[in-house]
Amino acid sequence: MATAKAKAKAPAKAKTATAKATAPTVTLKQIGSDLADKHELSKKQVNALMEDLIVHLGKNLKKGNRIRMAGLGILQVRKRAARMGRNPRTGEAIKIPAKKKINFRAAKELKETVGV
Repeated sequence: MATAKAKAKAPAKAKTATAKATAPTVTLKQIGSDLADKHELSKKQVNALMEDLIVHLGKNLKKGNRIRMAGLGILQVRKRAARMGRNPRTGEAIKIPAKKKINFRAAKELKETVGV
């Protein structure tokens, strides 16, 4: 009987983490470096241009403008209405406030390129 209790209380063997093949992350600087080489510009110029692009995208989205980039897709801010939800731990009803979210809809060309 003592051995059964010892086995029950013994810590479980650690599961070996299976190495999942994740896709590599490409950064904005890496894209900028490739573009600089392709168009014979300095990396500094291309990085500054890309940073400005991101700033302008953010400003326009904040204003509520829809941004359409040919071949890439459409970015826009959508409003989510307030709703009732449940706390999964207690089951208590809670109010989830209204908020905004950024929505991206891929262009047909991008979908075809990726194969979606």
